[in-house]
Amino acid sequence: MTLSRRTLLAGAPASVGACTTPTPVNRPLRTGFERLAADGYALLDGERIGVVTNPTGVTGGGPSGASAAESGEVRHIVDVMHADDRVDLVAVFGPEHGFRGTAQAGGSEGRHDDPATGLPVHDTYLKSGQPLADVFTAAGVDTVVFDIQDVGARFYTYVWTLYDCMEAARLAGKRFVVLDRPNPVTGRAALGPVLHREFASFVGRQPVAQAHGMTVAELARLFDAEFLDSAVRLDVVEMSGWRRAWWYDACGLPWVPPSPNMPTPATALVYAGTCLFEGTNLSEGRGTTLPFELLGAEGIDGRWAAAVGELGLPGVRFREAYFAPVFSKFQGRTVGGVQLHVHDRDAYDPVRTAVALLVTAKRVWSGFAWRSDLWIDRLTGSSAVRTAIDAGAGVDDVVAGWREELAAFRQTRREYLLYG
Repeated sequence: MTLSRRTLLAGAPASVGACTTPTPVNRPLRTGFERLAADGYALLDGERIGVVTNPTGVTGGGPSGASAAESGEVRHIVDVMHADDRVDLVAVFGPEHGFRGTAQAGGSEGRHDDPATGLPVHDTYLKSGQPLADVFTAAGVDTVVFDIQDVGARFYTYVWTLYDCMEAARLAGKRFVVLDRPNPVTGRAALGPVLHREFASFVGRQPVAQAHGMTVAELARLFDAEFLDSAVRLDVVEMSGWRRAWWYDACGLPWVPPSPNMPTPATALVYAGTCLFEGTNLSEGRGTTLPFELLGAEGIDGRWAAAVGELGLPGVRFREAYFAPVFSKFQGRTVGGVQLHVHDRDAYDPVRTAVALLVTAKRVWSGFAWRSDLWIDRLTGSSAVRTAIDAGAGVDDVVAGWREELAAFRQTRREYLLYG
C-alpha cells in the first residue's frame, strides 16, 4: 500500500450499524497512526520527527500497525516509534495536561526527559507563534506529527494546540502531519454558536461552531485553507473504517481520558454544552466522579431539576442531586443541583440543553452570576448568549441568535469533511 501526500485516503468504510448502541465493527477501524505504521512509516522516511501527543496517542499494535481490535494490546505511539529503526524520532511535544497527562486543567508538565524512552519532552502549553516555532527549531525536527484524541468541542484546548502547532510549523519551515482519530460524539452535525474573532483565546482562535462535528484531520484541513492561507506543508493520514454516524463505542478503540476531567465518552457527550458552566459561579462537577454531568451550587434545591425537566428536552432527563467536590469550586462543601442522564444520545443536543440549564438556573436561584471576567463570552464565542439570557430570553430565542452564523459554518465545514 502506498500512501499519497497531502491527504492520505482511507480504504472503503465498514458498514454502519445502529448508532444508539455499541456496534461491532466488521472491518477493524485503523487510526491514522495505525495506517502510517502499516505502510512502514514511508511518509516519514529520512526525516527527523517530533510528535505532539498525550496519553491518548495509543495504538493496539506494534510496528506492524495492527489495530487494537486485532492485537488486544494497547501501547503509546511514542514507545512504538522509538523502538522502530524505521523512524528517527527525536522529540516529543506535550500540550495542556502534559505528554503523560499528569497535570490538572491550566497546567502542564514542563520541559523534561521522558523516563521510558529518554526522549526530550518540550512543553507547548501557552506557547504560540514565533515562540512555539522556536521550540520546534531548537528540537531539531524536520516534521511535526500530531496525534491527540479530541472530544468534539471548540473550547477543548487540543483543537487550538493543533492550530498553534500548524502555524508554528509554517513559521519554522517544518512539515506538519496529522494522524486522525474519531470524533467520539460522532461527526454528524455542527451545533451551537460560532466564535467571533474579537473573542479569540486559547479556547477558540477562529470562527468554529461550539460543537464542530469534525475530526482533527478535517479541522486541520479547514484551518489550513480558511485561516492559514494554505501555507502549511500539511499531510493528513485518514482513518480507515470510520463512519460519521458512529459513537465512540462503535469504533473498537480503547478510551484513554484525554484530560483528567474527561474520564469517559459519556463525559464528552455532555461536555460541549455543560462546560459553559465554567463561565458561571456554579460548579461544573470538577472534583467529582461525574465532571460536566453534575452541576450545582450552595443554595440550589430541587426546583432547578423540576424547572429544566418541565421543558421536555429531547434525549435527556434531570435528577435532583447533591455532591461535595473534592477540589475546584465549592471544595469540601455540599452543593445542590442536577445530574444529567442522557437516555437517547441521537436526539440529545448538548448545546441547547446547556442553554436551557443556564436559563432555568438563573430563574430559580437568586445567587446565579456569571464569572466576573465574563469567561462565558470566551466559551460561547461572543457576548450574545450572555446578554440574551440576562435580558430574560427563553431557550428558543437564545438558540435562534446563532442560527445564521451556524448555517454559514456548516456550509464552509462541508468542503473539508473526509468521511461518509
